[in-house]
Amino acid sequence: MRNNVYLLYLLFFSLSVRAQSPFAPLNSDYYHLIDRLEIRQNRWADGFHSSIKPYNRQSIIQLTDSILAKPTRDLSDSDYFNLDYLRDDSWEWVKPTAEDPQPGNSQQPLFRHFYKKKADFYNLQTDDVDLHISPAVYFGAGVERVSYDVSNPADGQKLNFINSRGVELRGSIGKKLGFYSFFSENQAIYPEYIQQYGKTYSRYDGEEGSAPGEGFTKNYRTNGVDFLSARGYITFNALKVINVQFGHDRNFIGNGFRSLLLSDNSAPYLFAKFTTRIGKRIQYTNLFTHLQNSQNLPKGSNVLIPPKFAAMHHLSVNISDHVNIGLFEAEVFSRDRVDLNYLNPIIFYRYVESSQGSADNALIGLDAKVNFLSQFMVYGQVMLDEFVLREVTRGQGSWTNKFAVQLGGKYIDAFDVPNLDLQLEMNLARPYTYSHGGSSTVSPGQTNYAHYSQPLAHPLGANFLEGIGIVRYQRQKLSANAIFGLMMYGADPSLDRNYGGNILQDYENRVRNEGNFIGQGRKTIMTYGDLRGSYMIRHNVFLEARYLYRFQDSQYQPSRYSDQVASLAVRWNIPYRNWVF
Repeated sequence: MRNNVYLLYLLFFSLSVRAQSPFAPLNSDYYHLIDRLEIRQNRWADGFHSSIKPYNRQSIIQLTDSILAKPTRDLSDSDYFNLDYLRDDSWEWVKPTAEDPQPGNSQQPLFRHFYKKKADFYNLQTDDVDLHISPAVYFGAGVERVSYDVSNPADGQKLNFINSRGVELRGSIGKKLGFYSFFSENQAIYPEYIQQYGKTYSRYDGEEGSAPGEGFTKNYRTNGVDFLSARGYITFNALKVINVQFGHDRNFIGNGFRSLLLSDNSAPYLFAKFTTRIGKRIQYTNLFTHLQNSQNLPKGSNVLIPPKFAAMHHLSVNISDHVNIGLFEAEVFSRDRVDLNYLNPIIFYRYVESSQGSADNALIGLDAKVNFLSQFMVYGQVMLDEFVLREVTRGQGSWTNKFAVQLGGKYIDAFDVPNLDLQLEMNLARPYTYSHGGSSTVSPGQTNYAHYSQPLAHPLGANFLEGIGIVRYQRQKLSANAIFGLMMYGADPSLDRNYGGNILQDYENRVRNEGNFIGQGRKTIMTYGDLRGSYMIRHNVFLEARYLYRFQDSQYQPSRYSDQVASLAVRWNIPYRNWVF
């Protein structure tokens, strides 16, 4: 029974599998195209719940089918281009028609055997196997200029680059078992602010290098990192209404640029996910994860990283054609084995946790979204880590008032300009949110809301207030993206002074019980601007130019520094990742 629970679940549910497609990898650019279609449709598609990501490829095609079945005059040339792009990307789920008897076909195959389909370098379809193989390449280089207000070794101009080579494959076996696998080998020298971030959320005490969103890294040259990146899973329908996914990947809950419930900020993790659809309006998701307590390990140690686990469930309900509400609960626990109590998929986890002594980390949340006028979406989230109403009404800044709030909106075809899309978002988290007791040493008490020393929700951890604005414009193959951010957060002046921003710290070592406020500690204000232009040379091959400006002002020395990066990149089947923190 020790660590074979996931396998037992799979064996039990695999008695009656049905055809199932893989999922489209998380990608903010790609998923924005789907958001546009959902907002434009002005109602939720039957059985499609966009608050839970990634999306099933078959469901994406069903959404495009519903759009094409009832096209409107509001669809632009770029919208039809995007519809074709999404359908070409998952062509195996597009039904042939008289106008398109062979969906996704390429007009110019390579050596007759390659790129017969626009999306796949090589594909094979037989009665037993559906296989899609494509290379994954990301090569970018840029010049960075860092300037401090005092003399600093990091001042001056230097080279940044990222070099990734890999392969992506997906498909199905016997039209019943879907699978996906991605692997890449990478070297990178990140901008200065990412290197500084890595020193806060790193695997080892005193470790110099890390890669955000990745696991184990090695040093590369003097200030770079070398790492492997891999994701993979299998998926099938156990019953007509229950889908099972098992493997290593990331998940995301919400409709914003950020998620305060569960984001794709951390490294991939092992999970088993059960998605149950009840009718056309209700979707219930159970997520059982195996995480790792990697913080504070001695540098260079070869010990087995202590495990921890998280059980989560999310109920999504389309209460009308325009309003969706979701309920979320998570329990993080650290044992030498899976706790069977948390494998009950339909129980209130807080009850189970309190009945065992309240030693684990319980979190509950709410998310909601509203679509209206075929151009707007308003969304929000609330995460409660701990919440004592008596302390809130007292207004004394009790440390127990641990919560996070998100409010945002999307406006597509803004000011009647086709494919000009705007997004505004506000996020905040009180001090000590997501952290937990017993997380300062390697012990079974490590139950913070983090995996591989990286937050599972917002990259800033807690003790922050943030505003983000996003502008997107597309003209078929050409697109432009701009992200502007203003962030205020409180950092710890030293490791022995825990002001509630670093969620890896033990909240039992807090500075005070009352008088806590957002920004306490080393108050830091950061402004951020990221401008990116992209041109799709061919399907999923992008040529990009980017300019980044970041300015940070802190109460402590060095009090100010600016970071500017200009870069060029080529991406091939690898998503662009926005490192805004």
